[in-house]
Amino acid sequence: MSNLNPSLYEIPFQKIDGKPMPATEIKNRVLLFVNTASECGFTPQYKGLESLYEKYRERGLTVIGVPCNQFGAQEPGDESQIKSFCEMKFGVQFPMLKKSDVKGSNQSSLYKFLIQNSSMKEEISWNFEKFLVGRNGEVLGHFKSKIEPENPKLVAEIESALKGK
Repeated sequence: MSNLNPSLYEIPFQKIDGKPMPATEIKNRVLLFVNTASECGFTPQYKGLESLYEKYRERGLTVIGVPCNQFGAQEPGDESQIKSFCEMKFGVQFPMLKKSDVKGSNQSSLYKFLIQNSSMKEEISWNFEKFLVGRNGEVLGHFKSKIEPENPKLVAEIESALKGK
């Protein structure tokens, strides 16, 4: 990682409820960032993401949802509507950040970091793309929308990251 790039832990995060998410909540954890949408064909992935979070959170995994309305206007609601939808429809307990742009001129600092530090270096092309980040803040993988949370390759990479490999 170039010294010109900020550390993941220097990026200010704001939770969906408007409160800041301090770096202490994510440091030394394996992170799975997902750009989410409530009205997408991939929206049922919320269930699998919550299952991953429940299964691995005690071992150090945090799934973090990042609502985005840039693909097919499939996340039209405000933060309180999104939070309510995710909790009521899918029982989401993992942290959600405020609605953000994941590409373009208003791209969030988080997604600039994730793309710049990913081996793929590809822009986000649709909802529910996933970035796996190791305990040290290194981007370990970028998974496209069709890679579901239960995908054996993704699960294996999460398990490897949790072991520190």
